[in-house]
Amino acid sequence: MNLGDLSWPSVDATTDRVLIIPIASFEQHGRHLPLLSDSMIGQAVVDKITPEIADIAIFLPMLWLGASDHHLAFPGTVSIPQDTYVKVLEGIVESGIMAGYRKILLLNSHAGNLVPAQLALTNLQLQFKDAIPELYLALTSWFDIASREIAAIEDLVQPSVSHACEWETSIMLTAHPDLVIMAQAAGAHIDFPSRYFQPDYRAPQRVYVARTMDQGTSTGAYGHCELASVEKGEAILTLASAVLVDFIREFHSWPVVTPQPEA
Repeated sequence: MNLGDLSWPSVDATTDRVLIIPIASFEQHGRHLPLLSDSMIGQAVVDKITPEIADIAIFLPMLWLGASDHHLAFPGTVSIPQDTYVKVLEGIVESGIMAGYRKILLLNSHAGNLVPAQLALTNLQLQFKDAIPELYLALTSWFDIASREIAAIEDLVQPSVSHACEWETSIMLTAHPDLVIMAQAAGAHIDFPSRYFQPDYRAPQRVYVARTMDQGTSTGAYGHCELASVEKGEAILTLASAVLVDFIREFHSWPVVTPQPEA
């Protein structure tokens, strides 16, 4: 069910559902993927999970504009600053709260959105925690919530997502093969002497280090995008969707948490 398909008098009958707000970006994805890749990938995930949660969820349209200032060195990227993005997300989520939704999920497809999205949800929770104690505001990315399951795919070389990489390129080969230029697929690989930080994101980061995309890659991509395949894309989409469906069904049933007395 899509919220935009309803008239306003119909909204009240849907507020027991999880309101899902897909967020992504419009930014460069190497020489081989289109600028709208994150939004296309996110929409492919949404399309796959929608029939499985049709009874408990309602969706807003994909928010294609994200916080991508760290990609602006590459032409074509469209971005808004993080502080502005916080306000955009606060406005959208607060609109959902005012409509009566009490379980709201930001379903993310772009890593750069995570910090402002977390701040937006935290600000709103502080604002509404006393007036609406049953309110749950959640955030996850398809590549985070299913990271362990996806990394276990036998043929995958990369243990985690990076950018315009094996994972993302494989999904694009599945969802939009006509927009992928595999002859141009090339990602940066950086040998770096640290057990905690990898500038090419070849493994999950143990510390956060502020970097722009052009500081580590001349192509705009990281990882083994040249090893992407339709089969890998289908496997990644299947696993990510299965985990998301499981979480959303659980999320829908979460009870209200009340402060507990001392033991």
